[in-house]
Amino acid sequence: MGIKEIVDSLSYKEKKLLIALDDMGGVATPAEIMDKGIFDLEVEVMGSASWLNIKELATIESEQAEFYSIADMQKAEQGLFERRAVDAIGAAGGSLTMEGLAEAMPNGDDKIAVGWLKRKGLADIKKDGDSKILVLTELGKKALTEKMPDELLVDRLMQAPIPKSDVDPKSIKDLIGHYGLISEDVDVKKTIRLTDLGKEVASSGIELKEEVTQVTDTLIQSGKWKDVEIRKYDVQTFAPAVYPAKKHPLSRLGAEVRKLYTDMGFTEMDDEFVEPAFWDLDVLYVPQDHPARELQDTFYLSNPSKFDLSEYGDLVDTVKEIHENGGDTGSTGWGGEWSREMAEQAMLRTHTTVNSIKYISKHPEAPAKVFSLSRIFRKESIDATHLPEFTQIEGIVIDENANFDMLISLVKEFYAKMGFDQIRIRPAYFPYTEPSLELEVFFNGKWMELGGAGIFRPEVVEPFGVKCPVLAWGFGFERLAMLKWNITDIRDLYISDIDDLKKNRTF
Repeated sequence: MGIKEIVDSLSYKEKKLLIALDDMGGVATPAEIMDKGIFDLEVEVMGSASWLNIKELATIESEQAEFYSIADMQKAEQGLFERRAVDAIGAAGGSLTMEGLAEAMPNGDDKIAVGWLKRKGLADIKKDGDSKILVLTELGKKALTEKMPDELLVDRLMQAPIPKSDVDPKSIKDLIGHYGLISEDVDVKKTIRLTDLGKEVASSGIELKEEVTQVTDTLIQSGKWKDVEIRKYDVQTFAPAVYPAKKHPLSRLGAEVRKLYTDMGFTEMDDEFVEPAFWDLDVLYVPQDHPARELQDTFYLSNPSKFDLSEYGDLVDTVKEIHENGGDTGSTGWGGEWSREMAEQAMLRTHTTVNSIKYISKHPEAPAKVFSLSRIFRKESIDATHLPEFTQIEGIVIDENANFDMLISLVKEFYAKMGFDQIRIRPAYFPYTEPSLELEVFFNGKWMELGGAGIFRPEVVEPFGVKCPVLAWGFGFERLAMLKWNITDIRDLYISDIDDLKKNRTF
């Protein structure tokens, strides 16, 4: 590109900055350029400089300086905690009770001061009966007449900020420990410098003339278009990318799942995150010696540590009988002695199936179709495929004509609509459903498990008077997202990388 073509590609402000830099010897800071009255705003200077840098007519150099300054001048004027304590003890004759120091330094400052007195060796603590007395050491007595090194540094900082390189690390170490007194700041100095090409263009006789970027009817009708220069545009010149606003991918997928279920005639449900083990496990016929109840698998709460189950009346006794001997369900139960104390334990729900059984307890009548998309919690180590907090897609159908074939059809229909056409079903075991199945989809050359489903056992639903079949399923939401977008690390779904969210076309 020739000099004339380069000049023609420059905006009015770019030309102004080129000429200004040339007049100032080819190098200047934004502040120096502003002082000349050439630009009104520093952002205009840096914006023009950025474009000159892209066009290789100028460079932008950054020099970083680190320094210390006073963050709270009022605290600095009050003096260090240990200084005020030393003065108070000195005024009392070199020794002072803890109570006396508390009176001299109210609002809890005395407690902070004692820590610093001991740390710096300014005072010792001695016992006199039931009282504790602070006694100045030789170093503390010396501090009565001389300022400590860090105090001298505070005096300097109160006058002006000091570069890090000019500060004794030992002196600043204790000051940083005085919360909120000293701040560490960074000053970035930018310098704009013309390149050889920039100097050549600047000296080529650039003519400054007001530019028009948009032709209006007023400009044409008034005839002013004859006296202005129309801005030329180079379609090959770099331009910053502009990205539209969009929802987080998981929000979009959640909306898609909800729409799919509501289009199929389902109603959304949800319940509490914190539940008693009674609802999360016992009502669902999970035996009390099941590994899922272990502390290493489940988050139990310390406050509240348990729930009072008396509000559930006869249901508790019914569940107890079902676990021990099957009750009236025709089952033999799990045997042993059912523990009410275990059932009362407070916990973060481990699945959204607890939503389903609580819904059934309130709405046992058929027909019904409900779903939930909500958080669950399990004591998992965080890695590429596990999180301690994740989302589950849950659904149930209560219908007299429901059967295993209908369950398989619903599951396949859902995933087919989500874009997975190769689906297979295999037998599985869950304590609360029989028969049970696990769903797998073919992805990236292999079969991947996505969740489980089944028909609730009589031990689960008969306590609520439900005699017809209840189809139930629970699928991993994040696993669905990983498969849909070919993501190998589940943590990538929750890292708020704005750049990645902007640029990723998959989302």
